[in-house]
Amino acid sequence: MQPRNMSMSGVVDLAAVKAAQEAKAKAEQARAEAARQGGTGAVSPADLVIDVDEAGFERDVLQRSAEVPVVIDFWAEWCEPCKQLSPVLERLAVEYAGRFLLAKIDVDANQMLMQQFGVQGIPAVFAVVAGQALPLFQGVTPEQQIRETLDQLVQVAEQRFGLTGLTVDPDAEAGGSAGAEAPVGPYEATLNAAAQALDAGDLGGAIQAYKNVLADDPAHPEAQLGLAQAELLQRVQDFDPQKVRREAAERPADVDAQIAAADLDLVGGHVDDAFGRLIDTVRRTAGDDRDTVRRRLLELFEVVGPDDPRVIGARRALARALF
Repeated sequence: MQPRNMSMSGVVDLAAVKAAQEAKAKAEQARAEAARQGGTGAVSPADLVIDVDEAGFERDVLQRSAEVPVVIDFWAEWCEPCKQLSPVLERLAVEYAGRFLLAKIDVDANQMLMQQFGVQGIPAVFAVVAGQALPLFQGVTPEQQIRETLDQLVQVAEQRFGLTGLTVDPDAEAGGSAGAEAPVGPYEATLNAAAQALDAGDLGGAIQAYKNVLADDPAHPEAQLGLAQAELLQRVQDFDPQKVRREAAERPADVDAQIAAADLDLVGGHVDDAFGRLIDTVRRTAGDDRDTVRRRLLELFEVVGPDDPRVIGARRALARALF
């Protein structure tokens, strides 16, 4: 079960990381606020199965996938096999008691989502975990096989992303906490402006907005992540990819050439390639050159996120290369 990134833009890996980090922060805020107000943050069994459309996809699937694996059931009213599979998935969503959330998407009403996932026929079942999509199965599938797939999904979510799922209260009212808005933080307007600038391609404006937040709160995680991403995109925006890769191949000892190629790798979603390239360069260099490469690698770690398994592995490899 190999994840592929949910971003449909050119910046493959960064968009999912950003969505997952933002969603995680908002989810933690919501839980803290619920606890402060004496609530439990629990959902009812009815909240474990939701209908999702294109307008609510980011909120109901991408953002929720930072707290719980979201299983997507692509279906249609005219699809007879869907009528066999969907009730099984709905029953298992309740049985698994919050270890995954089931999102039902009507393909007739949401053609764009169907195309983005590359759905060739229905029923088709995918999962989204921390912003990353995983194809599960297509067509009517034996329940035992479905259970095995869901068990594997839950294990991946817990071990790789630390997602422990939702708390379910049988006595909670449907729609109680699931739709609650997270409290607005003191920098919400500035962060929204930065995200809008980033989406519009105004990298300078986004960078300045994130720096404004960090000037007041140097440890703000969303601003740190956003600034790292925006600065990376600004560095590569005028690159000629073929030239960058040719120079990196021809000059393996050239620090600047290897750093540029690593930036390009990361923007293209080739995270392991970017990290491996710079770790190899650290091994081949010394003094100021080595420190320059090391600092760039730490910046790229910030872009991907400290809890990402690829970052954890690369940190170990960097330590071995340095010492």
